[in-house]
Amino acid sequence: MSCPEAGTGALGIFGGTFDPIHYGHLRLAETAREALGLEGVRLIPAGQPPHRGTPGASGAHRLAMVRLAAADNPSFEVDPAEVEAAQASFTILTLERLRATLGTDRPMVLLLGVDAFLGLPTWRRWTELFDLAHVAVANRPGYTLDESRLSDALRRHVEQRRAAPEALSQAAAGRIASFSMPPLAISATDIRSRAANGQSLRYLLPPPVLDYISRHQLYS
Repeated sequence: MSCPEAGTGALGIFGGTFDPIHYGHLRLAETAREALGLEGVRLIPAGQPPHRGTPGASGAHRLAMVRLAAADNPSFEVDPAEVEAAQASFTILTLERLRATLGTDRPMVLLLGVDAFLGLPTWRRWTELFDLAHVAVANRPGYTLDESRLSDALRRHVEQRRAAPEALSQAAAGRIASFSMPPLAISATDIRSRAANGQSLRYLLPPPVLDYISRHQLYS
């Protein structure tokens, strides 16, 4: 599915390496859509993730797998721009690009896991993210937003910007909310390890993605 610019409701922004995309990613996106009242969720595979090593699969393969995984959900869009760009995928640049096409009024909600949110102060121009989008943090058992783990700078932002999920649609950017998602202990690292050891990947990711990995002999 492509990423049309039409729409006025809150749009979730979910970026990641997606190496490979799996049911944990998809469940987070769907839970966020429902819990936050999002009109849709845009999945953005990173081309060259700056905070990680080289992905196990190429950008083209990861983009293809995301497209396969999202194909049966009309609320999901896939954005190929980061894979197609010949530069590192910094979130601030992604949000600036999206604002340029979506306009200044449409609410955008950056979807993050707890660990990613805690590391926010290490991101490039991180305080400017709130000028461009809201941030929604996914809580799950064992990974909740414990304020004792926040840096002083991040704690100040949480105290100033905390909002209820339903408030995110009332402004274009600047608020922080959290939502709960069901436990789903699936990780891309474990999937890659299982593939390398010849173990079954069934029920960890959508069948079309599983078929794609098998057909292209990825991670083996």
